[in-house]
Amino acid sequence: MLRAFGAHALKATLGKKAGAGDNWKTAVTYQLLHAVALLSLSAIDGKKDPRHPPYSWSGGKVMAFGTALFAGSIYLLCLDVGPKRVLGPITPIGGLLLISGWVMVGMGNI
Repeated sequence: MLRAFGAHALKATLGKKAGAGDNWKTAVTYQLLHAVALLSLSAIDGKKDPRHPPYSWSGGKVMAFGTALFAGSIYLLCLDVGPKRVLGPITPIGGLLLISGWVMVGMGNI
């Protein structure tokens, strides 16, 4: 839905900035892929033994927070909303959280 919104409703806005359309597509792609991954992880996590409590800071939560920071900051930068000096560094922090979340999932901290 966000991809279609960017391609149609925001076409003029994103067309004013060089590369904004491609950046928007990148944010949508990462958000979609990680949403599917998080849904899959939640299905796996739901099948765990109920006697074992879930991790308090699991890879899925780190991944969700990273997705929000990564994609959200790109959306805001594409739309020229908010201070660029703050949003610019948030994007790589979100990317590092995505990587950290995947590492935690790989280590079994779903």
